[in-house]
Amino acid sequence: MLIGYARTSTLDQKAGLEAQRDELKAAGCEKLFEEQVSSVDVRARERLTEALDYVREGDTLMVTKLDRLARSVPHLLEIMNTLKEKGATLRILGMGVDTGKPTGKLMLTVLGGIAEFEREIMLERQREGIAKAKAAGKYKGRKPTAMARSKEVLEMHSAGAGATEIAKVLGIGRASVYRILSTEQGVEPV
Repeated sequence: MLIGYARTSTLDQKAGLEAQRDELKAAGCEKLFEEQVSSVDVRARERLTEALDYVREGDTLMVTKLDRLARSVPHLLEIMNTLKEKGATLRILGMGVDTGKPTGKLMLTVLGGIAEFEREIMLERQREGIAKAKAAGKYKGRKPTAMARSKEVLEMHSAGAGATEIAKVLGIGRASVYRILSTEQGVEPV
């Protein structure tokens, strides 16, 4: 079965959604999932989740363009993995990519490799920049916010306040409260 997924970022793009719908129907999609939501918030993309849940072995998920489906290459690879586990394929009409064919699989694998390489290069540059800034005395890292409030945590704890209450009052994480309490000898969290 051919299953289509169409997405636009805003409600103002109704024409774009209609164009995607028409293209997917012309390509033979029997079932369509549509939504108007930003690609950034993956959790809000309920119709994409429904489409991936709906796909069965032998099905093909179709999109008009890659950017309508995935927000990043890692997200695309996650979608691809889901489809592969279900025995389904992906077809991207605008790119002529069909992962049901060896060439399509290769293209997406190459894209994933390039993205991973770019990410590693970026992280390496970031580490080098931080090391250089530290050597110049310009980078000191972020200040430990919770540990700076150790005295207040200990005072509230000795007054009988629990970790959740302390965290809420001081605006720090409960795990930080536990960490502070555990560094003090003999102090057990309430």
